[in-house]
Amino acid sequence: MKDSNQFLSHGNSILPECILIIGSIVIIITDLITEGKDTLLLHGISLTTLVTSTVILLLQWRTDTVFIFSDTLQINSFNNIFRLLVLICSLLSISLSIDYIRCTETALTEFALFVLTAGLGGMFLCSANDLITIYVALECLGLSSYLLSGYTKKDIRSNEATMKFLLMGGASSSILVYGFSLLHGLSGGETQLQRIVNGLVSTQMYNSTGIFISVIFITAGLGFKPSLVPFHQWTPDVYEGSPTPVVASFSVTSKVAALALTTRLFSILFPSLSTEWHPVLEVLAILSMILGNLIAVTQTSMKRMLAYSSISQIGYIIIGILAADSDNGYASMITYLLIHIFMNLGTFACIILFGSRTGTDNIRDYAGLYMKDPVLTLSLVLCLLSLGGIPPLAGFFGKLYLFWHGWKSGLYLIVSIALITSVISMYYYSKIIKLLFTERNERSTGHMQDLGISSYASISRSSIGITMIVCVLASTLLGILMDPIIAIAQNTLF
Repeated sequence: MKDSNQFLSHGNSILPECILIIGSIVIIITDLITEGKDTLLLHGISLTTLVTSTVILLLQWRTDTVFIFSDTLQINSFNNIFRLLVLICSLLSISLSIDYIRCTETALTEFALFVLTAGLGGMFLCSANDLITIYVALECLGLSSYLLSGYTKKDIRSNEATMKFLLMGGASSSILVYGFSLLHGLSGGETQLQRIVNGLVSTQMYNSTGIFISVIFITAGLGFKPSLVPFHQWTPDVYEGSPTPVVASFSVTSKVAALALTTRLFSILFPSLSTEWHPVLEVLAILSMILGNLIAVTQTSMKRMLAYSSISQIGYIIIGILAADSDNGYASMITYLLIHIFMNLGTFACIILFGSRTGTDNIRDYAGLYMKDPVLTLSLVLCLLSLGGIPPLAGFFGKLYLFWHGWKSGLYLIVSIALITSVISMYYYSKIIKLLFTERNERSTGHMQDLGISSYASISRSSIGITMIVCVLASTLLGILMDPIIAIAQNTLF
């Protein structure tokens, strides 16, 4: 009776997730009825589902903490921010995919279904408050990502990427489960996060060898999703082999969900062990920034370059988790993460548009692009400069806020390395920008083929174009709105 009353009063807290489930079912039924031929309708259903879920989440935004389903889920403003970020990632990913699917003549149903399922897993992961729920949500996100990477089944590179992704993902999942099992045993058989803390205190296991081993295994298992070094080996190969819209999708969705989970796990379970796990995360972040930027310099593929760039970017974001001042630290992480989503997806939008024209993602083939498509060139330049942190773009203000609070928290070494590696990143970004304006390559930058042959083709082109413009504007102008964004992030209840 208590659970049923709790569900009636607070069950609508997961209504955004329920909308995604209903939308997925509608997509399957529509595909069966239309035999997959009405792609425009499927595209509309996908976008409507995500927009509806986003609106409902905003309308029921709450600042107090609610525990539902026997405390397996925790809903508060901190979790809601990450749930909203996951929805934004999924919505932009669907919009970016439509032109690629038309050009490659692949099925939209599977892509939309996997994106919605990944978003569903990511949203549950942001609010999961139980080890079992965390693992199920993580697998929902992970399995959808594996299937997305193998979306083009006839492509050998896509198949290879899927196998690498699946094998390494399975290994990391096993490592994480082992860390969870140690926590479960040491706490006296508890699975709910706060009860685990109470159990560890009552069994006096907080300073035991077992808890330190558990922290190591959990860190290793969690490091796979955001591609922290040395758990990044899958990233460049999967980025290069997977379809570009797929890469754009899980390059941001998995990072948002993984950062939400990492922040909550370490802050709830190991607050008294911060002197132990802080140095571990700091070393991983430093390695990610150094290795990611140095190897990115040598890349000839745009997708592989962005893979290593994303590895370095996650190193920057970790500074927010390590900041001692939790409010400002988390606020700086959330702010930069929001900006990173638009910078990253804006860059991928440019790559998708260019790839639909040339069929290549080789950096040298971007030579002389400004002569053929000034709008695409300008968009790519703005996104790359924002990723590099050049003022007055949004990326600069995001990094400034992030690094400043890291410095105030005493993270002098990691912030200094972040500043140095940011300068390195500008080298390979500016190298691409120089190529766009100073060289010509008539073969690779010919005019895009006429996409106006049908209403659907026109809609698909406008869809990715609008998404690109939105991401570029956000990457450029969000710095102006830093104060309200920071205020919202600071008012989150952890």
